[in-house]
Amino acid sequence: MIKPNTVREIIETARAEDIVGDFVNLKRRGTNLIGLCPFHNEKTPSFNVNPGRNIYKCFGCGRGGDPVNFLMEHEQLSFPEALRWIAGRYGIEIEEVELSDEQRAEQQMADSLFIANQFACDYYQEQLFDSDRGRSVGLSYFKKRGFREETLRKFGLGYAPLGKDVFLNAAQLAGHKNSTLEKAGLIKNNRDFFRDRVMFTIRNLSGKVVGFGGRILQKDVKAPKYINTPETEIYNKSRILYGAFHAKQAIRKEDECIITEGYTDVISLHQAGIENVVASSGTSLTVEQIGVIKRYTPNAKVLFDGDKAGIRAALRGIDLLLEQDLNVKIVLLPDGEDPDSYLQQVGLNAFKTYLENKAEDFIFFKANLLLAEAGNDPVKRTALIKDIVGSISLIPDPLKRSLYIKECARLFDVDEQLLVAEINKIIAQRIQKHQQKERARGGSRGEDEPPFPSGPPPGWEEEGMMPPPPVAVEPSVMGDEYQERDLVRLLILYGDKSFSEETQQSVAQFIMANIDDVIDNFDNELYQRVVKEFQVLVEKGELPSASYFMQHETEELRKLAINMVSSPYEFSENWEKRWEVVLNQKAPDENFIIDSSHGLKRFRLRKLTRLCQENVDKLKELTANNEIEELVLYMKLQQRLQTLRNGLANELGTVVL
Repeated sequence: MIKPNTVREIIETARAEDIVGDFVNLKRRGTNLIGLCPFHNEKTPSFNVNPGRNIYKCFGCGRGGDPVNFLMEHEQLSFPEALRWIAGRYGIEIEEVELSDEQRAEQQMADSLFIANQFACDYYQEQLFDSDRGRSVGLSYFKKRGFREETLRKFGLGYAPLGKDVFLNAAQLAGHKNSTLEKAGLIKNNRDFFRDRVMFTIRNLSGKVVGFGGRILQKDVKAPKYINTPETEIYNKSRILYGAFHAKQAIRKEDECIITEGYTDVISLHQAGIENVVASSGTSLTVEQIGVIKRYTPNAKVLFDGDKAGIRAALRGIDLLLEQDLNVKIVLLPDGEDPDSYLQQVGLNAFKTYLENKAEDFIFFKANLLLAEAGNDPVKRTALIKDIVGSISLIPDPLKRSLYIKECARLFDVDEQLLVAEINKIIAQRIQKHQQKERARGGSRGEDEPPFPSGPPPGWEEEGMMPPPPVAVEPSVMGDEYQERDLVRLLILYGDKSFSEETQQSVAQFIMANIDDVIDNFDNELYQRVVKEFQVLVEKGELPSASYFMQHETEELRKLAINMVSSPYEFSENWEKRWEVVLNQKAPDENFIIDSSHGLKRFRLRKLTRLCQENVDKLKELTANNEIEELVLYMKLQQRLQTLRNGLANELGTVVL
């Protein structure tokens, strides 16, 4: 267990812009940073990092928190795992206290799959370098590929020995249970899953080993050339891009992601200095994999081997990149070459030049390829045009789509309006299919449910195809919730600030002293919980800051605090720099004394107005029942309430009807 002092040091050291920036491509906007949210699929950035508050917040899906919380959510880590990750990044030495047997067992269970995979990675690498067969079979294969030792170790390449249970016996000796090894996909039916294969280690974005790919080297063996770790709790093939951990910084720097097909292509290019490269591991790209790319760049360059039959099959998978609004270029390598072999043949400089000169926009690449096949055959050309139009219809950006239509009309020598009509027809069919699926999955959707859970189909905005915008459903507000929320905002944001140097009162002390009589009359239970917690803390002499609630043990209060300190808006410096418009008052963060005073007055005015109305109702009841003595008392109370209410209204410049 990590010592409390070390936990505090790690949390205080971690910076949101650093931690989040390791996974999301962030760009400066004013004092904050923005990027595409890693928690949901979006095309316009709504994900915000506030370095001043040291938090992140997505105004699209609502996710938010501090650096530790980001790692826990994004990488599915436990709290201790996230702390260790941050400590490793900043070079903080972790001090731990001795765990009990029960605590150790719980921690081992949580970490067991990662631990087992890391053991396997180390074991396979040891076999590659230190066993006779590993050196003669595995190491010689990698050396023929031109891989240097530092590259082999960096990418965790190894060798799985021949024999049904050689790895299993070694893992058991190291203390690993069969059940854990089987859950990790390392053994099956008490036999090694990988046998006599060179091994490629697969890592997640944070660098943890989640699985393996194994290549058999023997010829004429009735076994698949490549096998991968089966799906496990920590390895989902559709979400992992091979090499992404090593490539993410370079992708951000180059503002481009090169996509290849195989493990060796990635390793070979990386070793040569082209580090912004990943592989789809021989399968078609998925939405989740494309989402990983979009975090770092909107630009993708796909390298195709010079195999015409393979290209036709692969083209279908590229359409998904268009649908996810990436800018896609294609590079077709010479016949019989793959990225690894061609790089070794021509050298780094010639290879880079080839990629630069031969990169072609995907739509035009596909059009030219199919045109060459169709020739002058009108039937084939018709099918070709429909194929290209289908790809263009997937592009979400209407401006980009219209430019492609114009160029393709020229290329195919057809009327541009014919292509527009065909695209509109395809989009209409796609919308109809979506609507049918909506009805099939339960008729009408819930009031808070978006019309398309995974986003609307591309082309909603096409002229004549735009549906009415969905009506935003406001959460129901009861009584004085707006004023209560504003009061809670003041407490969370500025509660620990000094309200008056003369009385040595903090904002929290000032507010609590003036609402003590109405705490039990709050309409919103959550806001009341915050105020009551402040009441207890202030009585103890403690003044919690915003970070106290942002790291609160209760998730509801944590989320509330994040929402309170986050805003999608900020004052642009251009008002002063470009237009010479100067603020005539303090910025909101510096104006909390007046804000607190006015916020409290607005809150009390609302409560007094409500009490006045309740008292009027009571007066009507007493009048109807002719209870004269009580009526006189309530009339005096009404007079007093109205005096207090009108006084507050006058201070605020508000007219009370």
